[in-house]
Amino acid sequence: MREQIDVTQRIVDAQQHILDTLKRQRALGDVSEGDVATQVAALEQSRATLPPLEKQLAQQRDLLAVLTGRRPDEHIPATFTLASLHLPKELPLSLPGRLVEQRPDVRAAEEAMHAASANVGVALAARLPNIQITATAGSTAEKASSLFDTGTGFWSLGAGLTQPLFEGGTLKHKQRAAEAAYDQAAAQYRGVVLAALQSVADALHAIRADTEALAATERAERAAAHSLSILQQQLSLGDASQSQVLASELLWRQSLLSLAQARATRLSDTTALFQALGGGWWNRHDDSDPSPPHG
Repeated sequence: MREQIDVTQRIVDAQQHILDTLKRQRALGDVSEGDVATQVAALEQSRATLPPLEKQLAQQRDLLAVLTGRRPDEHIPATFTLASLHLPKELPLSLPGRLVEQRPDVRAAEEAMHAASANVGVALAARLPNIQITATAGSTAEKASSLFDTGTGFWSLGAGLTQPLFEGGTLKHKQRAAEAAYDQAAAQYRGVVLAALQSVADALHAIRADTEALAATERAERAAAHSLSILQQQLSLGDASQSQVLASELLWRQSLLSLAQARATRLSDTTALFQALGGGWWNRHDDSDPSPPHG
């Protein structure tokens, strides 16, 4: 944001210089009033882009303050510039899909599937009755004198079930519900994994495309700078006008603005890749990991 604000301010300054030159030429009758009005419109359009950039910078500073445990009105000692940010020296351009296992959402979906699988086992076990057989001895005698008479003794054989044998199919439907919940958890796990793979693929595609765009923007900036240099030499020899030099300088400043945006986008792509991978993959050194990639 600081880079864009700085370049935009320089563009405004260059356009103001062009306007001042056109006004002098208009006073001499070399240009029309329409040329001056067109330049005024261009100048005001450039000025109008500054407040949104300044607003975004202020909001980013507020966000950094909160992320570092400060109030938005507290001062942040660090001042970041685009030149102070650098890409990693090694960046993968292709990655095995298994690396997304580190993502928190993938691991959470996997654990949910394991829990659902365990619930199926519990439901199956619940359908098997646990029978406990007990035997008791007693007497129906009403008097102590007839306690051991014939016909007063009895034995009772009973079966106590921790789960009833017949519950109208309740246990069967509980099992089916557990199996359906497992199927749902498995489908969700698959969906989360596919979404994770997609986010990694999108980040890699963005890195490749935006790297090419950055290279093209750098070439355009160098070409604009070279054109300005030639016109400045011609101006010193009297072969070019001040207006031509100012217009070339404006073109160069605009290319610098595009270059700042392209560099910021390229840095954001790298951050998006780290986020898509769940973090920590660069610290893995197990035997199954591939050799460090280069890019």
